[in-house]
Amino acid sequence: MSNGSDKNKSLFSRLRQKYVSYGSIDIWFLIIVLALLCIGLVMMFSAGYPYALYNYGNSTYFIKRQVLFAVIGIAAMLIVSMIKPSFWNKFTIPVCAFTVFLLLIVFVLPQYKPGFYRWINLGFTTFQPSEIAKFAIIVAGAYIYGKYAKRMSSQRPAKTRLASKINKKLGFGLVKESWVPTWIFCAFFLMCGVLVYLENHLSGCILIMAIGVVMMFLGGVRGRWFAMGISVILIAGTLLCVYIMATRDSEGGGVLKGYMEERIVSWLDKDYEPTGARWQTNQALYAIGSGGFFGKGLGNSTQKYMYVSEPQNDMIFSIVCEELGFVGAAAVIILFVLLMYRGVVIGLNSPSRFGRLLAMGLVFQVGLQVMLNIAVASDSIPNTGISLPFFSYGGTSLVMLLGEMGIVLSVSRQGRLNKK
Repeated sequence: MSNGSDKNKSLFSRLRQKYVSYGSIDIWFLIIVLALLCIGLVMMFSAGYPYALYNYGNSTYFIKRQVLFAVIGIAAMLIVSMIKPSFWNKFTIPVCAFTVFLLLIVFVLPQYKPGFYRWINLGFTTFQPSEIAKFAIIVAGAYIYGKYAKRMSSQRPAKTRLASKINKKLGFGLVKESWVPTWIFCAFFLMCGVLVYLENHLSGCILIMAIGVVMMFLGGVRGRWFAMGISVILIAGTLLCVYIMATRDSEGGGVLKGYMEERIVSWLDKDYEPTGARWQTNQALYAIGSGGFFGKGLGNSTQKYMYVSEPQNDMIFSIVCEELGFVGAAAVIILFVLLMYRGVVIGLNSPSRFGRLLAMGLVFQVGLQVMLNIAVASDSIPNTGISLPFFSYGGTSLVMLLGEMGIVLSVSRQGRLNKK
C-alpha cells in the first residue's frame, strides 16, 4: 500500500512540478480584467432589467445568473493562471480534435432554436462550441508558429511527400517548406469557420476567420502574403455586397442565408424596413446620440425600455453610451486598449515563443470582438451579433473569457517584466 501511495504521490509531484507555476502574476493585468468585469456587470444589470422584468417577471433574472458565472469564472481564472503554458502546448492536438468533435456533434443534437445548430444544451445552461473553437485556433496558431519558426524562415522546397508531388507535377518548386505550417493552420481554422457557418452562425464564422488571420500575422507570415489575403477578403466582401444589393428583389435563394442577406441590405440601405430589419440598429443609434458628452446617468436610459432589442446582449454598448455618455464610453474603450497593451507586454516578455503567441492571440481576440461589437452598434458594419466581452449577457462565454485571461496571467508568471 505504501509503495503504491508513494508512486502516486511521486507522479502527482512530477505533474505539479511540470505543469504548475507559483510565480507572481501581473497585477496590472488582473486589475484591468476585474475592472472591466465589475463595470460590465453593473452595465449589464442596468441595460437588462427592463427586458428581464417584462419577459421573466424578475428584474434580477440576468444579473443573478451573470454574477454566479462571474464568480465561477474568477475561480477558473485563478486556477488556470497556475497552469504553465507548456500544458496547452502539449495538449494542442487533443484540444483541436475535441473542438472539431463539438462543432460536428451539434448537427445531430436537438436544436435549441429552430434552424440554428450553434448551441449545446446541458440542461442547466447552454454553450456554443464556437467559443471553444476561437480558443483552439489561438492555441493551434501558437503551437504551429512556435514550433516551426525556423522552417518558416526557410526557402527550401518542402520535404513532405504531398508537397514534393505537387512540385514534381508542376515542374518547378512552387511549394516552399516555409509554407507547410501555414497550410496546416489555414486548413484547421477554415474548417472550423465553415462548420460554424453551417451552424447558421455568421458572426462566429467571421470572428474565427479574423482570429486565424491575426495569428498568421503574429506568427510571422510574410507581409506581402498577409496583405494579399486581406485584399482578397475585402474584395470578396465588396463583391458580395454588390451582388446582394443587385439581386435582393429577385426570387430564389442567394449566396447567404435569408436573414444574413437582410442584415447586409439593411446596413447598405438606411431606409430599409425601419420597423423591421433596421429597428435594432436605429434604436441603438438613437441611444448613442442621446447620451451626449456626459450621458443621462447610470440607470436613466430610455432606449432600453423595449426599444433596443435585448439590450443586455449585442447592443449593450449603445446603452453604455446613452447612460455614461462619450466620457464613459471612452473610458471603457481605454480599459480595453490597456488590456490589450498589457497583454502584448506580457507576451513579448514570455521566455517561450508559444507563450508569446498565446498571450497576444488571446488579448487580440478580445480586441477584435470589442472592435466588431462597437462597429455594429455604430452601424459601421452589418449587424453580426458579436457580443461585447465582459459586458454582454452570457454565462458560459464569460467563464470561457475569464479562463482565457487566466492563461495570459499564467504566461505572466513565466515572464521577465516588473509585475507590480
